Amino acid sequence: MSGLEISLTGFALMLGAIFLRVPIAVAMAATGFIGIWILRGSPVAPLAQMKTLPYDTFSSYSLTIVPLFLLMGQFATKSGMSAALFQAASDWLGHRRGGVAMAAVGACAGFGAVCGSSLATASTMGQVALPEMRKRGYSDALSTGVLAAGGTLGILIPPSIILVIYAILTEQNIVKMFIAALVPGLLAAAGYIVTVAIYVRVRPNAADRAPRVPMAQRMRSLYGTWPVFAIFGLVMYGIAGDWDWSNPGPDALFTPTEGAAVGAILTGLYGFVRREMGWQDFLDAILEAGKASGMIFFILLGAGLFNAFLATTQAPQAMAEWVVTQGYAPMTVLIAILLCYLVFGCVMDSLSMILLTIPIFFPIIEALDFGLSAEYTAIWFGILALIVVEVGLITPPVGMNLFIINQVAKNIPIAKTYSGVTPFVISDLIRVVILVAFPSITLWLVGVMF
Repeated sequence: MSGLEISLTGFALMLGAIFLRVPIAVAMAATGFIGIWILRGSPVAPLAQMKTLPYDTFSSYSLTIVPLFLLMGQFATKSGMSAALFQAASDWLGHRRGGVAMAAVGACAGFGAVCGSSLATASTMGQVALPEMRKRGYSDALSTGVLAAGGTLGILIPPSIILVIYAILTEQNIVKMFIAALVPGLLAAAGYIVTVAIYVRVRPNAADRAPRVPMAQRMRSLYGTWPVFAIFGLVMYGIAGDWDWSNPGPDALFTPTEGAAVGAILTGLYGFVRREMGWQDFLDAILEAGKASGMIFFILLGAGLFNAFLATTQAPQAMAEWVVTQGYAPMTVLIAILLCYLVFGCVMDSLSMILLTIPIFFPIIEALDFGLSAEYTAIWFGILALIVVEVGLITPPVGMNLFIINQVAKNIPIAKTYSGVTPFVISDLIRVVILVAFPSITLWLVGVMF
């Protein structure tokens, strides 16, 4: 068998193992180990890889940002930020038909700005917003559907753990990836709000109006959210730099890792000052962040061994050359790749998809001419991949956010959630089409700032 055939066989076997519920890290590591063994004809070769790979992977300075952003998200979850955000959004929007659902979207966007995790955003906002929507007479489908969709904003609104991993895998600037995600993230939130507005007009019985809140109370609740936006603004300003609009190209005030540390410290202090987070919550947050970091690092180790196997076979380069020689239009190839992500998203989590596919798909994208620079092509593709991965989180039958919301709303059949989330999936697909057709929407802010 050729190297390409071996790599394709290994990839198929690995997918089979994942579908059989073998942990993704174990499946990738085992495939990489056995593949290198077969190619080299000796177990010594993969063992030699294992001698240096763990240190090379875990000693990477870029990866220090991961546990710090995870800790920031844990502190945000336990410090009451979600409740303050939802209360403010509900006071301003709740009097409109479907306004509480719109408020849930806005609160998810705000919480995602300090959390960085889709699952944590969905779970936390579900506990805060779902009881209020049910009290206001919102249908089960709309209540759970909007929360599942809103939760996906956690990995699109920066900071995002998935964006960090993508930037490391493709050797891109983490700050530029964060900046590029801002406009698509705001478009996602706006699209969900518009979807709610259309939904409640098509199905008037799905939502009711809350009483109009006096302006004084609105301003008080809005004031209560200032720490969230202050922390987000400081972290983003710090890692993007001291902007001089007359001379674009900012000098960062601190590195992304330092920014993550500042964000984690300030978020933790917020929880203690407001007395929302005690010492036990503090210890639980550290433990949960440590568990999540260990899981991510183990997956990264498995991905490293699998990527070493792919590098040995030269399969990604061979596939890229084959695609180029076939003469397919670049947009045709891109759409095919995005469709693959949609299919994988039905059965896999977002981190696994990125780690599994980027080493294969990215060389193909690099070999195609989209009329952009190599850096802009990488940034644009990264945001598109992230968005389609996000769609996978709410795509039946195995969208992870759907099950998170179902755990929060245990007495609501998951079929209702499937029904309620469908309009939001359609909104996401429309947004993907727009961003594919107009790359400048994603890239213009990066071009302005750098």
